[in-house]
Amino acid sequence: MEKQTYYVSVPHLTCTIYPGAGSYDFKVELEPHKARIFQKIFQRIYRLEESNLVRAHLPFIPYHMDELNHDIDHRYKQIYALLHEFGDEETKEFVQQLPFFS
Repeated sequence: MEKQTYYVSVPHLTCTIYPGAGSYDFKVELEPHKARIFQKIFQRIYRLEESNLVRAHLPFIPYHMDELNHDIDHRYKQIYALLHEFGDEETKEFVQQLPFFS
């Protein structure tokens, strides 16, 4: 399969081939079937954050003990691992500076 350029915005949970569709943080070169991995993880994060909205109004569950937060954090780590794998040198250097990268 032929690689395409995808534009990824982590805060907006988007991965698209259209640079003008919105702001983006990273540009990656990958096959379309691999881009769907980004989209699936972003969809999962979105659903988890919707569920978390309800839980956020319950003050008796601290952040560090909330499984939803751990799931969301795990998904973001997956996104950054993919960005590190498929990104350019600048992207790889950025990801390597993140506190959870090792």
